[in-house]
Amino acid sequence: MRPLARLASASLALACVLVLPYEAMSHARVGTGDSHSLRAEPFGSACRVRVVDSDVTAHCHNPYPATDSVRLHVECARWWDLDSDAAPVEAGPAQTVRLDGRCWKEVRSAWVSHRRAR
Repeated sequence: MRPLARLASASLALACVLVLPYEAMSHARVGTGDSHSLRAEPFGSACRVRVVDSDVTAHCHNPYPATDSVRLHVECARWWDLDSDAAPVEAGPAQTVRLDGRCWKEVRSAWVSHRRAR
């Protein structure tokens, strides 16, 4: 029974090696020239959000050629404290932008949304 367990372990390891690289590949569809195919371009700024007490700061860097319109969203912990959505800021190619927000008291959550600039 021990050789069978070793064979099963080796088979599982081989299956993982063969399957995982395929799953890790990008799922972007590359066009073949017809009008119905999609050509996915890399897009989206990399953002770091930092919360200190009631202040929120986000730094977003766009490494891609397409302009990214980013917005900071802040959700406050207290029911009477107003949540906020900042105005969109355009992060051009190779540009870093800073977004600020705050609550009167504690911050429950903060995140950045992305949209292709028109």
